[in-house]
Amino acid sequence: MNPTYDFTGRVAFVTGASSGMGLAAARAFAAAGAAVGLADIDETAVEAAAKELTDAGHQALPLVCDVSDEDQVAAAVDRTAETFGRLDMAYNNAGIMPPPTDAADESADQFDRVQAINLRGVWASMKHELRHMRDQGGGAIVNCSSLGGLVGNPGRAAYHATKHGVIGLTRSAALEYGPRGVRVNAVCPGTIATPMVDAMVEGGELDRSQAEAGQAIQRLGSAEEIAQAVLWLCSDGAGYVTGIALPVDGGYTAQ
Repeated sequence: MNPTYDFTGRVAFVTGASSGMGLAAARAFAAAGAAVGLADIDETAVEAAAKELTDAGHQALPLVCDVSDEDQVAAAVDRTAETFGRLDMAYNNAGIMPPPTDAADESADQFDRVQAINLRGVWASMKHELRHMRDQGGGAIVNCSSLGGLVGNPGRAAYHATKHGVIGLTRSAALEYGPRGVRVNAVCPGTIATPMVDAMVEGGELDRSQAEAGQAIQRLGSAEEIAQAVLWLCSDGAGYVTGIALPVDGGYTAQ
């Protein structure tokens, strides 16, 4: 059973909101009473996601946004705050996983692309969210790192570098903004049953049975389980929690 939260009157902003963990978080924020700005690069998908929420009686705003473009990020954050009157919570989830590559062979183009989305995209999102929360005197931000922000993995050097970087951004911002009433945390998902992971399994990049066996809870996580961790970190129940990188990984990093 999931815990319940009351976010009535609050406003959330979610990137990568059209599928997977982002969509699960947007649904969970909305179900708890929050108005939600849903940002995603896929216009058709994000409009469908927002329509699902508005059809269910929730307040939702679709926003087409490439998080690697700071101007687009700023516009999406600002439009959310202008539409709903404030910004209280954010989940900076958008990210990509490039194909596994030998560290000696990885191209600069691939390195730059994963950095632009996974790290600079989180930096830009957090930057513009903080501007609103600083003026309000409070808020909660959750950045999406990964178990890859806590460990290394062969063939994934550039990806893991971005996820380690997200934790550095999170900790530094938490120290800077704690005195201003803003909490900043990171969530570190393990292997989660999302469209991205499904594509990795289908493409032969990931063996599902091995992934399931590689942690104490011998199954993949669900997007909804990550969403519940995000909601807790944004809730008053986590009011004394800031600057952490919370593993939600079935016990993988306990090894």
